[in-house]
Amino acid sequence: MNELVRQHTALDDSDLEWLHLLVSEWQLLSDLSFADLVLWVPTRDGTRYVSVAQMRPNTGPTSYQDDMVGHLVPRGRRPMLDVALDEGRIVREGDPEWREEVPVRIESIPVRRAARVLGVIARNTNLLTVRTPSRLELTYLQSASDLAQMIAAGSFPFPDQQVDMDASPRVGDGLIRLDADGIVQYASPNALSAYHRLGLAADLLGHHLGRTTAELAPTRGPVDEALAKVASGWAPREFEIESPDGVIQFRAIPLKPKGTRIGSLVLLRDVTELRRRERELMTKDATIREIHHRVKNNLQTVAALLRLQARRIESERGREALEEAVRRVGSIAIVHETLSQNLDERVEFDEIADRVLAMVAEISPGKVTGRRSGRFGILDAEVATPLSMVLTEVLQNALEHGFREGETGTVEVTAVRGGTSKEARLLVTIQDDGVGLPAGFDPHRSGNLGLQIVRTLVEGELGGTFDMVPAPERGTQVILDIPVQTQK
Repeated sequence: MNELVRQHTALDDSDLEWLHLLVSEWQLLSDLSFADLVLWVPTRDGTRYVSVAQMRPNTGPTSYQDDMVGHLVPRGRRPMLDVALDEGRIVREGDPEWREEVPVRIESIPVRRAARVLGVIARNTNLLTVRTPSRLELTYLQSASDLAQMIAAGSFPFPDQQVDMDASPRVGDGLIRLDADGIVQYASPNALSAYHRLGLAADLLGHHLGRTTAELAPTRGPVDEALAKVASGWAPREFEIESPDGVIQFRAIPLKPKGTRIGSLVLLRDVTELRRRERELMTKDATIREIHHRVKNNLQTVAALLRLQARRIESERGREALEEAVRRVGSIAIVHETLSQNLDERVEFDEIADRVLAMVAEISPGKVTGRRSGRFGILDAEVATPLSMVLTEVLQNALEHGFREGETGTVEVTAVRGGTSKEARLLVTIQDDGVGLPAGFDPHRSGNLGLQIVRTLVEGELGGTFDMVPAPERGTQVILDIPVQTQK
């Protein structure tokens, strides 16, 4: 819609925002009308109309099999659009049109914002299945007529209320029509079922909805008065009521077709099962985070024990081996600590890489600076854990063997994500400006334990490739090429 409006019309950003607000709400009008809606906006030169949005009803058959968005029609071809735009009133005159042997009733509703008419909604009703309407259908149609008048007057949608139609109750979920005093004039079967879930034993018809709702709500006191007022539909609001037997979601819509409130629509949906599942997921998420937290604590305990043991060993090689084990355990603990703070099994690896760099730099024999460039992005835990160990081993190897005692230098970790959506890759380069590789050194045959761990994790667990080559100018360059899932 943004592209069509900016390309063909003279509407400004505030007008476009109003149209977006309308389109976010007009599924309600479509369902109540049992009709298709097409939003037409006059072009910049005023000679044509462009259709910028379309909505089909969930409550009846469509009258448009094709997508109408983007169509252009000259002014004069559809006179009802011209009248609605020029006179700013709803136009219902005219005989039904026949489309592929289907009679369609067409109405035009001007879309007003303040003193201006921005466009026209063409409401198209498929008359093929018309029959004697039920009480429910009559209530739907009357409510649709009231909403259409509010759109034409510029009082709907409500500018201070942004509604998520995917999460809000819909017409078919349950509908209650109230008069100006908040008395129930009609309640759909689904609405009655929802109130029975709250504990109502009687019928709703003729009862004051606000007081009835407040009596059924589990809370008492000052909240009851506010709840009674909101449930009576005095203002556009969304709220939920939870009882021991269920959770009901409400949406109140005041009806002011001629500027004065004549009643309200209350849409409601039984979300008991949905909330139960959400609580289960929250409980599972909390349990998973607690497990990661405990694993992190246990790993830190193991690292502390290894550190104590290292202090008691007189052998220099034995002490170094235990200190290396402490760093390996520490790198895994960092991943679990990050996972314990997330809602899913994915982590922002840039933070982990920075912490691994800082941890390994502590054992630097000289004043070696570590830095990171590029972004690792979000990685799954099954990738993050072995990758953190690989990064620890490579950095530790660079600091221990790439620089002489007291020598200064730099180790840089560079990360680049790329590839297609099906074969995304993470290219990691660790480069130092140290003494470089010994003559004839082959990283794929080296018996060094750290490099053996790197090869095993990269090629076996991560399914990637590992190489260690002389840097272009000085030092050593380690290249990791790892397949990863694309970030969502």
